[in-house]
Amino acid sequence: MAAKISPSLMCADFRRLEQTVEAFERAGVEYLHIDIMDGRFVPNFTLGPDFVRTIREMTAIPIDLHLMVERPEDHLHLFPVRGGDIVSVHQEASVHLQRTLQQIKALGARPSVALNPATPIYTIDDVLDDLDVVLVMTVNPGFAGQKLVPATLRKIANMKRHLADMGYGDVEIEVDGNISNENAVKMQAAGADIFVAGTSSIFKKNADLLELTERFRASISSIA
Repeated sequence: MAAKISPSLMCADFRRLEQTVEAFERAGVEYLHIDIMDGRFVPNFTLGPDFVRTIREMTAIPIDLHLMVERPEDHLHLFPVRGGDIVSVHQEASVHLQRTLQQIKALGARPSVALNPATPIYTIDDVLDDLDVVLVMTVNPGFAGQKLVPATLRKIANMKRHLADMGYGDVEIEVDGNISNENAVKMQAAGADIFVAGTSSIFKKNADLLELTERFRASISSIA
């Protein structure tokens, strides 16, 4: 699978949001990653449905919605999800995970399960039929700028092998957390397909966003 980029809008300069989205359109990114945090599942509050609607009005780039919230099934109806979008819910946060994934599919989006660094990969075995994507967190969720959890590189490789062994080799692996150019190359070698790009790679103060995004693309294309 060709490597795909999903810039994390949590890291964007909100004063220049339109210019940011325009740069990503020019760069041809595949998704726009939007983190939703409730202050309970993770110790932070971030964006919400109104922000997603605003982005939806700006661009046709599919949304990569990451719900870091307790009981995400109670909040899905708030978001303007459409075909081609990814919606990730945490295995650790949904009481009835399979039902939640079916809700996402009914909205026309691509269902995804996110796993925290310490969550074993086998915990999603019984919902593989309902998945298009698995999101492997390479840091503990909640804040940008954290250091990579080293063991997650092995986890990506294990997930890639496990999906293939189980007959689900077409399920894409997304990675999120300290995705620097250097780490992205390692993650791609381990089996990652979709890369959430943030402050470690493309969102740099006073730097050219388009140039950094293209440089990041070159990094993840180097071994494709």
